Amino acid sequence: MDDRSGSSEVTRLNPGVAHNARVWNYWLGGKDHYPADREVGERVFGMFPNIVHVARADRAFLGRVVNHLAGQAGVRQFLDIGTGLPTVDNTHEVAQRLAPESRIVYVDNDPLVLVHARALLTSTPEGATDYIDADARDTATILREAAGTLDFDRPVAVMLLGILNFILDTDEAAAIVRGLMDAVPSGSYLALTHPTLELGGEANVEAMRFWNEHATPPITARTGEEIARFFDGLEILDPGLVSCSLWRPEVPALREVGGLPAQISQYGALARKP
Repeated sequence: MDDRSGSSEVTRLNPGVAHNARVWNYWLGGKDHYPADREVGERVFGMFPNIVHVARADRAFLGRVVNHLAGQAGVRQFLDIGTGLPTVDNTHEVAQRLAPESRIVYVDNDPLVLVHARALLTSTPEGATDYIDADARDTATILREAAGTLDFDRPVAVMLLGILNFILDTDEAAAIVRGLMDAVPSGSYLALTHPTLELGGEANVEAMRFWNEHATPPITARTGEEIARFFDGLEILDPGLVSCSLWRPEVPALREVGGLPAQISQYGALARKP
């Protein structure tokens, strides 16, 4: 890490206002959060207890998707935007476990994530990792800096897990996805998760309203039809756009008797650029 992760970044922190990266870390059982984050996290949990299941299912989805991409699909490059605070089985750990030569670029603009980003840069000798401090809206900067680590003439897996819900305008969110996918070649992939008020998420209305009044950044839910727009021009892999807990769940014993994990109100899908 260079001095971007130094003490100057701590001055950007506002521990008095709950922030998504830290509250998400709290729901995942991490330790990188402040009293304001825990207070808002508990209030949201009280209104919508399934939020903890959403957070954990989203993280498990990441592991299954990266396992598929680095394994069966043979992808060796990952652009993970909206990284969040480091936990266990980050993208580079999952990918390099299967393919040590994998190259991963993380992107986030939360100062606490930046302070901890050195934990995301522990690459295998054969591969590489990098971290870019940038807003998801600034695709030009992301693509320019990522080109120092990734080869955009070869397939790239673009990871947008739980990030487009902070882009409140759907047209703007779709433009971000389009700009990223236009920059990667045929054979690249888009992995995406997004909260919804469908799939049993109706109880989340008040929790989201509370979040937008007491935390940052503001969030929005979208319908499955709206989220499907983000995959225009791409080939969505089976099982399609589904609750992310139901995307190729690793429970063969349950599948044999027709059971599945609980559905949660977070859509997920993986798509390939033809």
